[in-house]
Amino acid sequence: MRAITFRAYGGPEQLVLVDLPRPAPGPGQLLVRVLASSVNPVDWKRASGVYRLILPVKFPCVPGYDLAGEVVELGAGVRDFTVGARVHARIGESHGGASAEYAVVGVDVTTPIPAGMDVGEAAGLPLAGMTALQGLRDRAGMPADAAGVRVLIVGASGGVGHLAVQIARAAGATVVGVCSGRNAALVAALSAHEVLDYTATDPYR
Repeated sequence: MRAITFRAYGGPEQLVLVDLPRPAPGPGQLLVRVLASSVNPVDWKRASGVYRLILPVKFPCVPGYDLAGEVVELGAGVRDFTVGARVHARIGESHGGASAEYAVVGVDVTTPIPAGMDVGEAAGLPLAGMTALQGLRDRAGMPADAAGVRVLIVGASGGVGHLAVQIARAAGATVVGVCSGRNAALVAALSAHEVLDYTATDPYR
């Protein structure tokens, strides 16, 4: 299979296209034909060497953790997925591997792509979506039924923030999004009840 690897710490100049053996799924894993993958800050920071003390890299390394694609092979013991299923996943292993034609993912970090969602959207959802959900539910204590709860989301037009707006709104919360004026229309289109422009003189008045 073809894969993108980085051969040393650095910038884009360290990325090379190579041929690698196609991986095989183990027990509780799926082999997925990757149709789309996304890049998150952790990906380029890890490649740059910023995280080398906590996430050391063994070179050459295939980057990327978020992917969307089609199941092509089931590992031993897998019952809840079928070959041909459209899925998206957040690769759990520290080495990544999404920037390739095929990737192995655990069933515990994989879920079907919702009907009507394209693979590009699906690939961009796992990390940012989990971060938004964990922030609202685990850190802020927002209940699953958030009717009567008022939620302020700072950075509402960002990668995590725009998903937090939608999650909170779906839970029934009253959502106030904070963003710059140029992104106000986007946040309003995501169904925020109120939008505050932080570039205004006093957006909180």
